Amino acid sequence: MRNKLTRLGRVSCFFVFSVSIFLSCSNDMKDISRFDRQAPPDQEIRDGHIWRSEEGRLQLELDAPRIVQYRTPDTRTIYPQGVELRFYDRDRKLQTFIRADKATSYDDRNILTAKDSVVVIDYTNGDTVYLEDIVWRSDEDLIYSNHSVRAVNGNRVTYGDGFTSDANMTNLRVTRQRGIIEFED
Repeated sequence: MRNKLTRLGRVSCFFVFSVSIFLSCSNDMKDISRFDRQAPPDQEIRDGHIWRSEEGRLQLELDAPRIVQYRTPDTRTIYPQGVELRFYDRDRKLQTFIRADKATSYDDRNILTAKDSVVVIDYTNGDTVYLEDIVWRSDEDLIYSNHSVRAVNGNRVTYGDGFTSDANMTNLRVTRQRGIIEFED
């Protein structure tokens, strides 16, 4: 008799446990579709520091706290916590610096988009450009933005609704310029 009671206790415990697990599951379609859309990254790098050189000459230095790379559905690299890019000339002098809070590189299309507090510093001309976002098309040798721009050069400040430049930032043009303000220290 005692053996039957312990077996009955085990069966009832198993039944209660099974019912509680079944009732605790959620099959809300919003939750399920959220997981379907978020594919895991193919590669993830923390505290990334990347150098690119050609014929032994440093051309580009990239720093990012987190780099996430996806290969499907399109190949892209995401810098969700920001990125800093440093471009060097043939003598390894710092030529251009770009910083952004977020960036995405579409590797198969040779396009880099950066947004949120973008700063571009051209050390050759002394220009510092503050932007909302920027698009760099490396195969066309073009950097541009169609949003508000503030360009500072020494004691001159220029405002505009966008800008275009070559990849070396040597031919910077502010589009729809709203004025140049000169100030003294």
